Amino acid sequence: MRSLASTSRRALRATAATTAAALCVTLLAACGSDGGATAAGGDDGKPVTLTFWGWAKGTKEVVAAFNASHPNIQITFEEIPAGNAGGYAKLSNAVKAGNAPDVFNVEYPQLPDFVSQGAVQDISKLVGGDLKAKYLPQATELTTLGGRTWALPLDAAPQTFYYRKDLFEKAGITPPKTWDEFRTAAQKLKAAQPDTRIATFFPDDPSTVEAMAWQNGARWFSTADEAWKADLTGDATRKVSAYWQQLIDEDLVRIQPSFSQQWTASLQKGETAGYLGASWGGGVLKSNLGTTPEINGKWAVAPMPSWDGNPASGMLGGTTFAVSKDSKKGKAAVEFAAWATTTPDGFKARIASGTSSSYPAATELVPVAKQAFNTDFYGGQDLYTVFSDAAKSIRPGWTWGPVMGVTNGSLKDAFGKVAGKSGTIDDALSGAQQATLAEFKNRGLKVAQ
Repeated sequence: MRSLASTSRRALRATAATTAAALCVTLLAACGSDGGATAAGGDDGKPVTLTFWGWAKGTKEVVAAFNASHPNIQITFEEIPAGNAGGYAKLSNAVKAGNAPDVFNVEYPQLPDFVSQGAVQDISKLVGGDLKAKYLPQATELTTLGGRTWALPLDAAPQTFYYRKDLFEKAGITPPKTWDEFRTAAQKLKAAQPDTRIATFFPDDPSTVEAMAWQNGARWFSTADEAWKADLTGDATRKVSAYWQQLIDEDLVRIQPSFSQQWTASLQKGETAGYLGASWGGGVLKSNLGTTPEINGKWAVAPMPSWDGNPASGMLGGTTFAVSKDSKKGKAAVEFAAWATTTPDGFKARIASGTSSSYPAATELVPVAKQAFNTDFYGGQDLYTVFSDAAKSIRPGWTWGPVMGVTNGSLKDAFGKVAGKSGTIDDALSGAQQATLAEFKNRGLKVAQ
């Protein structure tokens, strides 16, 4: 993404620098750790064995390719549930028990939480400027806290809209460029095909609402005078919540658990004609629906609708490689993570599995990913050009909070009431705001007034 506007770069870096100044104080004792002290694994020339836990699609293939080409560093891989499906709980328990893996995957939103709990190592001394320069700036800022590097980014996850070309054509609609057009398209689709909806609200996954707020310029977390501020109920977020509440109230979107059998079946049957996802969602749809011949080649991807029609995106997820606090093999761990995230062989192994459409944070690898991902399911469409344009439009200045487990847990519980029509999205956001502030105080973090 070397073509990002210089003004966006300056804004992003200025925001990161301001936040980082306070993070080293507010992230508790973790900022005082020195990754260099435990980073000498393998210096004696003997083979090193690393334990690695993760869940991202294509990871098995990446590990196999690394092991085949690195006889002096061997990875023992354990696949764990996706983070919100139990992976983070397993990792936290392992850290507390002192038997965490050397390396593990953690998504951007949860990284500050793991740092604040002292669960990951500061790897700044092992990550030089040349390596950091390979990554998309927005991804690098999300892995840099308190001026120190805590993980290496695997992918960026700009928002995109996947849709059924045939169902849209039947209803006489085209991919909407604005959110007003999206609502109109949803109404026309429902009128033309009463059993079909344009997209899904996921009550078990707050990340979509978070990405929508990010896209609209919201700033949920910030720091001032070495204190944290949380703002989950500001005007930019309220605009998003009111819009989605209206879609739900008017029965213009489905309400189903994310990636559930129920959701997959609705896509297979044509009862859901679109998916508001991210770049990695291309692999998800292909994996879940690719065995349904009658819809093969009928899906396509379009830019995410925005409020004014100009390109704008948040990030929906995205994964990093972190080194656990107790690992004595930091040097080898970073070598593995760097290979997996910045080399053509590493990324090709992931994409060639056929299940991953990750957009590499190391943007020089975009041509590798594009060539490796088979797009027959999408009628041969060039997905990665859409992803690249979306990545350029990721809004700068977003910061994840240090207690996202609590924030997301509160949202998830309250979104269940939205699904049952006994609560609203605004109620959920207000409750999460209070739960987040309470957890700040519980962890001894200074809270801005």
